[in-house]
Amino acid sequence: MSKLLNPNQSYTFSKFFELQIEPDDIVTEFGYTLERTRLNLPQYSGELDRLEELRSRIEEVLPYVSLTTETSRREILISQVILDLVHYTKAQLRIEYSIKVTEQLQGYLDYLLRTQAEVLVIEAKREDLTYGFTQLAAEMIALDQWEKTSAQSTLLGAVTTGNIWQFGRLNRATKHIEQGLDSYRVPDDLDPLMRILVQSLVGSIV
Repeated sequence: MSKLLNPNQSYTFSKFFELQIEPDDIVTEFGYTLERTRLNLPQYSGELDRLEELRSRIEEVLPYVSLTTETSRREILISQVILDLVHYTKAQLRIEYSIKVTEQLQGYLDYLLRTQAEVLVIEAKREDLTYGFTQLAAEMIALDQWEKTSAQSTLLGAVTTGNIWQFGRLNRATKHIEQGLDSYRVPDDLDPLMRILVQSLVGSIV
């Protein structure tokens, strides 16, 4: 390991966020590479029968709720999206899921969704998506080294403040992470956002 992390010290995913380590630095630390690019992620083309209902539900409550805390953003925005995602994909949902690969790759995943062939990790943050992506990148690297994801060629992750979502994609063969430049806003971009999330769990990311 380089000087960035102490090899004799334990770290958690959230610690990387607190230390304000740049995404490319943490990725390099674990032997991966990082590129910031437009991902052009595939979108589900089928019917999403509850999409407009979800949009209306979110828009209805937004004028009446303060979104100043991470908890409020999770309850009002993120959980609404994830519950409908489970409805569409029948994915197994784990919240605050504990995973330990090594002493320097361990901690809790805010949301882990799994279907028979795919896995999706979502990291919730109150603010600061830059260092939020640092944490997401560490979580994706941990999932890459986790034996329960051995069948997938790529791993997709998202970091979100609730009203803004950004994606990352890890190519397991090349150990290369792409940090998406595109942002999706809720509720304005709910349609493409939900279609990306659904597709990530029902079909392979290519």
